[in-house]
Amino acid sequence: MHGAFVDGSSWNAVTGRLLADGYRVIVPANPLRGLPTDSAYIASVLRSVEGPIVLVGQSYGGAVITEAAAGNRNVKALVYVSAFMPDKGEVLGQLAAKFPGSELNPALVQKPFTNADGSTGTDLYVSPDKFRAVAAADLPQTATSVAAASQRPISATAFTDKVTSAAWRTIPSWAVVATNDKAIAPDLERFQAKRAESHTVEIDSSHSVMISHPDAVTDVIRDAARGQSSTPALAETGLTPLGVAGAAAAGGMLIIGAGLMVISRKRSTGTH
Repeated sequence: MHGAFVDGSSWNAVTGRLLADGYRVIVPANPLRGLPTDSAYIASVLRSVEGPIVLVGQSYGGAVITEAAAGNRNVKALVYVSAFMPDKGEVLGQLAAKFPGSELNPALVQKPFTNADGSTGTDLYVSPDKFRAVAAADLPQTATSVAAASQRPISATAFTDKVTSAAWRTIPSWAVVATNDKAIAPDLERFQAKRAESHTVEIDSSHSVMISHPDAVTDVIRDAARGQSSTPALAETGLTPLGVAGAAAAGGMLIIGAGLMVISRKRSTGTH
């Protein structure tokens, strides 16, 4: 699941590596219209997937997968990449302020929009002149300039909506902490990962770690897939540990976007 201000292309480098491994990958669009809307939409995407799922979320996408995966038995692992990992009852705006280090809030620009019923809402963007410093300081200037110009806004309600469920309390999780993150404080990422008892990896990176360090992030996702391979059901399939993301079933999948990706290895009658 991709996060705020970007789209699924932010996962291109990781997606290509997983496809080369033989996984099926889905990178759905995150609506960015607020947590209830976004999590309900992604939950519907998950219900359309047959077989086991490894669900990956980056940034705000982490909050979305936290709600969307709740109660879905096909989701076998959660992977949080420089992401929010809220608990039930928490609000992202308050969670983000729990630790110092984020420079996102003062960089935000508010713009009103009109709903179909005539009511108004507020969209949030990152000021283009601050986009690189806050979100992607270790990427080339040319790339970040394009990203700043083409960013997708997020509704301000996403940071005031209350989280209604926390899937990481019942589903094993992996976490990537970006140690130079200026959008989400690294200490918040560490706190969340420790609270969730996540398998945690720290990478010397900006917030856009899946772009600047795709090999390392892909390795964590592979670990999440392999983490499920020790179950007896998997052993009975004859698949290699990397051959399936989750429990034994044909058509398993990993999901990643702007903050979410679905991936699975196709069942094969030949070698793996």
